[in-house]
Amino acid sequence: MISGIINLKKEAGMTSHDAVFKLRKVLKEKKIGHGGTLDPDVVGVLPIAVGKATRVIEYMTEAGKVYEGQVTLGFSTTTEDASGEMIEQTVVNENQVTAQAIDQAMESFVGNIIQIPPMYSAVKVNGKKLYEYARVGQEVERPERQVTIFSFKRTSDLTFFDGCCRFNFRVACSKGTYVRTLAVDLGAKLGYASHMSFLARTASAGLELENALTLAEIAEKVAQNDWTFMLPIEYGVLDLPKAELTQEQVREISFGRRVTLDSDESLLAGFDANKLVAILEKRDQEYKPRKVLL
Repeated sequence: MISGIINLKKEAGMTSHDAVFKLRKVLKEKKIGHGGTLDPDVVGVLPIAVGKATRVIEYMTEAGKVYEGQVTLGFSTTTEDASGEMIEQTVVNENQVTAQAIDQAMESFVGNIIQIPPMYSAVKVNGKKLYEYARVGQEVERPERQVTIFSFKRTSDLTFFDGCCRFNFRVACSKGTYVRTLAVDLGAKLGYASHMSFLARTASAGLELENALTLAEIAEKVAQNDWTFMLPIEYGVLDLPKAELTQEQVREISFGRRVTLDSDESLLAGFDANKLVAILEKRDQEYKPRKVLL
């Protein structure tokens, strides 16, 4: 069985599920999963776990993400991004909106915030995905969720055109953040209809876009029997605090027994030298193996 982590560069026009389906064919391996869904129009880092590495996929999914994108002030869309139909328009006057006002508004979103998922999303309500309701024009009450914005910065000058204003941004955020909703909420705070006009995920679970490979690049490497793109399972826990274990502790963990470690973290990645041994969770004053990976 092939095992490891793949730093996949998902291209626009495919779902995360599509990417996994195609990789199964390329790698001839059924046991594959992804660590964090990307919308079809979004490009960027999609962490992939193969074989034994699927056991740590939940920790890749929980990890923080970094996105770079673009906000357009001036009109909103049905999907909150560029793929939707325009539903509201508010003319942006070049003399009324400033970079300073935008920067201050963006800063106000840093920290824990409440979001309402967009209707065009995969969040389930009463057993159906929200986009299924949206496609038939049905509005339903959407559950609020708390997410964390670690940083939210403008990364370009303002560009004014046809009654609109456009600028680039970079955001670091927690799992579950809808960046397109963040773009819409930012516009609302500034007093304008808005949408997210572009988005790329540049980092996820410690993997970065500059090192990611497309499906075509991976297929070419497999054809050449070059497996250097397959990263060790340890890449799946890069965001977890690390604990070095003694040989005695490794032995105890192999039997499913608890060990004592000098840490206050609720969850640890236990290592024997550079090899991942187990995921450990704190129980009282000891750590219990949640997953043993020997």
